Amino acid sequence: MHLNEETIKSDKVYEGKIFTITHDTALLEDGNTAVRDILWHSGGVCVIPVTDNNEIFLVKQFRYPFRTVTMEVPAGKLEKGESHFECGKRELTEETGYICDEMIYLGEMLPTPAYNSEITHIYLAKGLKFSRQNLDKDEFLDVEKMSLTEAVKLVMDGTIRDGKTQIAVLKAARMLNI
Repeated sequence: MHLNEETIKSDKVYEGKIFTITHDTALLEDGNTAVRDILWHSGGVCVIPVTDNNEIFLVKQFRYPFRTVTMEVPAGKLEKGESHFECGKRELTEETGYICDEMIYLGEMLPTPAYNSEITHIYLAKGLKFSRQNLDKDEFLDVEKMSLTEAVKLVMDGTIRDGKTQIAVLKAARMLNI
């Protein structure tokens, strides 16, 4: 079949807390085979919290692979059996301390579809009320508030480098006509 590959062999080479990696052999449409290394991930959710004044909350945190601090929308990994809606609400409160009256689904993105099975679901949170932050014991971050207009500028000038954050900011700005 055109544009289809069939797995003919799959070997698990790593299983960790966050993802599993397999080394696969795929049958191509022309009858040849190719190696496909796949990172299997349960998926995640990101939430762009927007105030009534079109301000947003971003989190700054150290990202070990890049040895730098990034600015991102609140986000996290789906737990087994958890809906992406519930995960989004949980991550919003854990990371920022806010709860919301409304969560608007903005769709999903495939961060790196060539080798990673992760799907990231994107939400916009409105009707924000502060409750209390509840970070994971190994999580350290700062919450920063800025206008959505400023965040769009930071996406466009390359200051905000995180892909899910870029998409969430631009989708929110488009949806809110900013």
